[in-house]
Amino acid sequence: MTGTEKTTAHPAAGTVAQGLDARLVVERGAFRLDVALTAAPGDVVALLGPNGAGKTTALRALAGLVPLTGGHLRLDGRELERTPPEARPVGVVFQDYLLFPHLSALDNVAFGPRCRGASKAQARAQAAEWLDRMDLTDHAAVKPRRLSGGQAQRVALARALATRPRLLLLDEPLAALDARTRLDVRAQLRRHLAGFEAVAVLVTHDPLDAMVLADRLVVVENGHVVQEGTPAHISRHPRTDYIAHLVGLNLYRGQARGHTVRLDDGPPVATSESLTGPVFVAFPPSAVTLHRERPTGSSARNVWRCEVAGLETHGDQIRADLTGELPLAADLTAVAAAELDLHHGATVWATVKATQTHAYHA
Repeated sequence: MTGTEKTTAHPAAGTVAQGLDARLVVERGAFRLDVALTAAPGDVVALLGPNGAGKTTALRALAGLVPLTGGHLRLDGRELERTPPEARPVGVVFQDYLLFPHLSALDNVAFGPRCRGASKAQARAQAAEWLDRMDLTDHAAVKPRRLSGGQAQRVALARALATRPRLLLLDEPLAALDARTRLDVRAQLRRHLAGFEAVAVLVTHDPLDAMVLADRLVVVENGHVVQEGTPAHISRHPRTDYIAHLVGLNLYRGQARGHTVRLDDGPPVATSESLTGPVFVAFPPSAVTLHRERPTGSSARNVWRCEVAGLETHGDQIRADLTGELPLAADLTAVAAAELDLHHGATVWATVKATQTHAYHA
């Protein structure tokens, strides 16, 4: 995280005394989830992956809503595999929040402490304190149907935190919000997570949510972890096509010899790094320059003949999907696209400077 920083150690698997130490094995028909997760108190871990990868199954297993087929689940050294959901020190914020429609915001938040044995007065006092932290004191008597999406999200977060959980689970917590609200609530959620002293696990399909909110990313595909690390590391060193697409990079694999990478399925690529052996090579779509004629006198050492397979608006840019010698994505302005007369099937020459590529060991 940037801004409000937290310093936490990331222990090796199997060594966590405080925090989360889990290997989640769940078999459901032909699908098998096998994901190891460790996190120290204060860590925010984001589970990322395509639909059907197993992210939500992992979250539900942590909550006790899906039984483990194998593995283990320890929280602060306590075995939780056989502990029923309601007895676990776990708070959950569901994608649709699942607030009780007949209860006020105050009583929604007070529900958790009441279930943990607090008196009605104690539970309401704790709930009032949490609503104050969420800047919702003026909405204490309001029922969910009269709350905005952002307010409902904060009530759900307050309800989850009011039991003082040792593990906070957030299932797509911003997915139900519109774009404008999402921006504000993401910043608020980041502030609350920065002050959370236990472990938080976030499931999201949105890379921006993950990059902004999490200290560490765990990328899951087909039920298994394919990469984990800090947001900065994963953004710089994607290891699968899914991750490369997620962070907006063209990604290839090949064999490096000095400053040249011979791709497994494609032409050689000149790189700024000098390496030997199996490598990945990546570059952003913005690094690609397109020409209608083969460029002469260009300083770019990488030149490929391609065809336009598709064009789409991508923010304030046009993204060209190219096939040919090297399939890739290229970003250019609408003016540049018009000047090049880009259209489906058009032949173009794509150039990338070696200094704009990034090669790293596979």
